[in-house]
Amino acid sequence: MPATPEKPASATPRRKASRHRGEGQWAVGHFTPLNGNEQFKKDDDGLNVRTRIETIYSKRGFDSIDPNDLRGRMRWWGLYTQRKPGIDGGKTAILEPEELDDEFFMLRVRIDGGRLTTEQLRVIGEISEEFARGTADLTDRQNVQYHWIRIEDVPEIWRRLEAVGLSTTEACGDTPRVILGSPVAGIAENEIIDGSPAIDEIQRRFIGNPEFSNLPRKFKSAISGSPQLDVAHEINDVAFVGVHHPEHGPGFDLWVGGGLSTNPKLGVRLGAWVALEDVPDVYGGVIGIFRDYGYRRLRNRARLKFLVADWGPEKFRQVLQDEYLGRELIDGPAPEQPAGTWRDHLGVHRQKDGRFYVGFAPRVGRVDGATLTKIAEVAEAHGSGRLRTTAEQKMIVLDIEQEQVDSLVSALEALDLKVNASPFRRGTMACTGIEFCKLAIVETKARGASLIDELERRVPEFDEPITININGCPNACARIQVADIGLKGQLVLDDDGNQVEGYQVHLGGALGLDAGFGRKVRGLKVTADELPDYVERVLKRFQEQREDGERFAAWTARASEEALK
Repeated sequence: MPATPEKPASATPRRKASRHRGEGQWAVGHFTPLNGNEQFKKDDDGLNVRTRIETIYSKRGFDSIDPNDLRGRMRWWGLYTQRKPGIDGGKTAILEPEELDDEFFMLRVRIDGGRLTTEQLRVIGEISEEFARGTADLTDRQNVQYHWIRIEDVPEIWRRLEAVGLSTTEACGDTPRVILGSPVAGIAENEIIDGSPAIDEIQRRFIGNPEFSNLPRKFKSAISGSPQLDVAHEINDVAFVGVHHPEHGPGFDLWVGGGLSTNPKLGVRLGAWVALEDVPDVYGGVIGIFRDYGYRRLRNRARLKFLVADWGPEKFRQVLQDEYLGRELIDGPAPEQPAGTWRDHLGVHRQKDGRFYVGFAPRVGRVDGATLTKIAEVAEAHGSGRLRTTAEQKMIVLDIEQEQVDSLVSALEALDLKVNASPFRRGTMACTGIEFCKLAIVETKARGASLIDELERRVPEFDEPITININGCPNACARIQVADIGLKGQLVLDDDGNQVEGYQVHLGGALGLDAGFGRKVRGLKVTADELPDYVERVLKRFQEQREDGERFAAWTARASEEALK
């Protein structure tokens, strides 16, 4: 047997050759599914599950549903299984999906641009009462969310929604989800440009279109011509922000690559001005890049923000122009400083036609079907046929004559829908939480509502803008990283060493032109029971230590860690 030749001292070991599978980008030829989600999407388009729901599952019941439809494709029609009651937060990441699944669904109604008629709102309320045990939450993406939905009732719910022009199409899933729009589009006195025609055209061309129904993951978008920057454009995959171009007039500034969750990133400007009539084409180009170049290998990197971070805005714009639009975009200006400190349109405001709109706040977006029906009735009784939802879990009644304003305000306040709201009612948001969400670790909605009451009682003199966002898990559906006080749900130890519900605290986050993520103070966690005491303490320290005109976020950036605990 021949001797093995000695390796030269300078030689480096040879690595085993392996075929690099890439990031699953279609545009570079990686079409083989690299995970289970990509496989079930390749096996059958999520849009096709509607036929099975109507013809099989609604007739044979929950147990007849194929698992890939149940926990995958049904999301393409706004359906998620909700959390089985009685499962505590410590088991969220331990149990298998079938152990967490209840035999009921969350159903999301998409409301593009937040635009509703009173007839539509009445139908939403009636469906809630008849099929959803009265549940109906306003979300921070302008949707309405039901719970306790039975699969047997879904076809009838669709029939009623679609009869009044509403839909659940692609309200969830790896799809182009609801398009946020300014809730005062077309009516605000100070509006730069009305983006509603672009939202309508995007709906027509892209929603429910099989060419865009298999994206790497969800795709969030926003279009607003309001100088109040009222759609959280910084945390959307694509956003069009109203600006005045010195030569071309009103149009939109283009942003891409925003998103929160466990790896938050703010969107970036491409430096491009887009005319209203060109918005749908540019939207199509951006979503096309995501479909073709987006990362499909790992779910936690399957968002546009990761591609934008790797490419940078210059390359992204170049690919958009060269491969998807076939033309150069016009360079344009950045948005101006937002008008006002609040962006939720709460209160009474004059419309450009001389009538008024009235914005009001439920508690952390939690309403019910009976209340929604009453809102529709109250609006109609005061001469309005239109309402809007906001990206802050609020709602607005449009087109009110001046002599009807006071009566409408009184009627809404009687329903505990505050027009003249405290900063705490106005600024507190909460996600669904452990009551219904399979990802959640702690309770959120009831805790947020009780926190509002406690703060109104304890610090009634506090009159500064403040945002308090409560999330039941790390996924940031309630935007914790960009709140003045962001509360991320987790299990913590109390003084006796017991594991209890609590929150990691983020302080000083913000949206707007000073957008940034909140500060995490080392070791700063509070139990759920301690939460009112903690928030009261930090707000009073802010009042004591702030400089003239200083906002809470600015104070937290310079405050000592001790002052923030």
